[in-house]
Amino acid sequence: MSTSEHAIGSWLDELGSAAATPGGGAAAGVAAATGAALIAMVGRLTVGKEGFEDLDARMRSLMETADAERDMFLALADEDAEAFDSVMASFRLPKETDEEKASRTMRIQEAYEAAAAVPLRLATRCVRLMELAEDATAMGNPHAASDGYSAGMLLFAAALAAMANVRINAAGLRDEAKGQMLVDECDALRARADTLLQQVEEAFLLRLSP
Repeated sequence: MSTSEHAIGSWLDELGSAAATPGGGAAAGVAAATGAALIAMVGRLTVGKEGFEDLDARMRSLMETADAERDMFLALADEDAEAFDSVMASFRLPKETDEEKASRTMRIQEAYEAAAAVPLRLATRCVRLMELAEDATAMGNPHAASDGYSAGMLLFAAALAAMANVRINAAGLRDEAKGQMLVDECDALRARADTLLQQVEEAFLLRLSP
């Protein structure tokens, strides 16, 4: 059953079990999807409200993007679990002969690379959507400013969790250049996320001003 088909309670039961998946990467996807849903919520609480007529098109665009990203985040949660399952499966391959050992090593490296690529995509989308969380907080219905802020915080946390999964899989790569490239991408994303986090916080504090 896909993440989107689970009731949240049953999915959390699976997350808290001794099973290797779903794990931190999938949890990051669900957190990001929650952030996206909050952005859409702010948009829907703004559209059609008196005094916000000039923001109607902007909020509708925001809602459309957030809804689409929510679906993508849930899909990435499933992809992350599948990628880690592939890593575990590669370690169970036979290693009796030299040929088997070589094939197993190659499959392990391929699995690590794929398992790093999925959370990197997730982190990238999280950081990008933080820009809309700022817009929702700064421009949306002020009564929902805390929801926009919460969206930004969830996306930030999801991005960091996803990047941790990139780094741990990159550490398993024998190709040091590939591993370092992944780390460098995470460093750049973290810097951008830090900046956006500050902007979301500032936007929220401004909405609190009388």
